[in-house]
Amino acid sequence: MLFSTAVWIKIGLSALISFLIALATTPIVKMFAEQVGAIDVPSEARRVHDHPIPRMGGLAIFFGFIIGVILFADITNQVKGILIGSIIIVVMGAIDDIMNLPPLVKLAVQIVAAAVAIYYGIVIHVVTNPTFLSAYAMFNTGKLAIPLTILWIVGCTNAVNLIDGLDGLACGVSVISSLTMLAVALMVAEGNVAIILSALVGGCLGFLPYNLNPAKLFMGDTGSQLLGYVLATVSVMGMFKYYAIVTFVVPVLALAIPLSDTAFAFIRRLMKGQSPFHADRGHFHHRLLDMGLSQKQAVAILYSISAIIGLAAVVLASNWGILRVILAILAFAIALSLWIFVLRWNHDQNPSSREKDPDKEDSNE
Repeated sequence: MLFSTAVWIKIGLSALISFLIALATTPIVKMFAEQVGAIDVPSEARRVHDHPIPRMGGLAIFFGFIIGVILFADITNQVKGILIGSIIIVVMGAIDDIMNLPPLVKLAVQIVAAAVAIYYGIVIHVVTNPTFLSAYAMFNTGKLAIPLTILWIVGCTNAVNLIDGLDGLACGVSVISSLTMLAVALMVAEGNVAIILSALVGGCLGFLPYNLNPAKLFMGDTGSQLLGYVLATVSVMGMFKYYAIVTFVVPVLALAIPLSDTAFAFIRRLMKGQSPFHADRGHFHHRLLDMGLSQKQAVAILYSISAIIGLAAVVLASNWGILRVILAILAFAIALSLWIFVLRWNHDQNPSSREKDPDKEDSNE
């Protein structure tokens, strides 16, 4: 057994306490959001709900997470950085949920939160050689360490925010990503990281019953940016230091869905001559809905893909030496993704096959 009984108890209790706190505070947060006017009104074409729904539900996740960490984790300098940065992100997210801050203001605050984490020792010093063909398994980042860390933290923070477009999607994918990194943390005996991730999982699961379709409460930027920030910073805490070949690869795979969606969104917008921060209806979940899937079906597909890639990440970090399994899992994930986009391509190329249903279109806007 890699950990003592006391550490296993802390891992379990951090998840349980965080879950109970988030579950208990979510109705209170919902009432608070309604009182302060943190309401998501479906006034844009990219919205998929048809009536106003309170947001700012991420406060409940935050309460569960931070109490779980404070009670059971070892509060090292790095953990202090994560907690302080999380508070900054949550405050900014709550204000944004009420009054819609400009993108550049949010970006500036995200950079400040990333700088706080860096100040407390959350820095990417090495990255894995992605080609696996060189004699060097990883590279030192050197002078690029700080800008690369800022890019990673800010990128992940926005990535989870951008996939928060369907009921339960961002929260569920974050749970899967957290469990993926939690499994690897257990394998490499990073108990403190495991406790932090278990607290995040508990907080998300406590909020999720209110967020699944049909959602009673949205997590808002308060929750989505918090999840992205915590996942990004925890992944840099050195949990893979004993596995040089998977350093930085595992968190990339764990966050593959939000990261790839964000990358495609930025490229798509730049190719159209738009700002990369310009909101549109071209995300993965929008494409699935345009194929005729329901919200529940689209979320289930994205959950499945995220879980498959997460499993591949865990296998990659293991000592099992079964490369064929890794390749098979990755191939299946790639094949499923290609299948989705091929269907979408055929859908676009045959507009006559699309039945116009004004009522249905209005309900998705």
